[in-house]
Amino acid sequence: IFTMNDDVGVSGRAVGHVTTDNDGSFDLNAGQNFKCTPTGIVNITFTNEADGQSGYILLVNGSAYAHTKDDTTVEAPSGLLTDIGAAGTFLISYFSDGTTTYLTNSKALT
Repeated sequence: IFTMNDDVGVSGRAVGHVTTDNDGSFDLNAGQNFKCTPTGIVNITFTNEADGQSGYILLVNGSAYAHTKDDTTVEAPSGLLTDIGAAGTFLISYFSDGTTTYLTNSKALT
């Protein structure tokens, strides 16, 4: 891990990559932004969480698969699992404090 102890300025654009992860177990060492197109029910979990890490998951739920989450390390609003269990495309944002990962979500985008 590269650590900077000062401000960083970027001229132009800084572009990250999108990691495809269709099993719902997001390894935060792999990146910050993910695309998930599940082929069945997934249990949303995170590994290698870093304090202050945040990003997005683009969830493309084409077949209205229901989802679960790790109840010990993932916190989400009460309606999140119901919302993303419908067919559609959803944007899920996450923030980790190194121990717990907190989620919010959009309504269906498509």
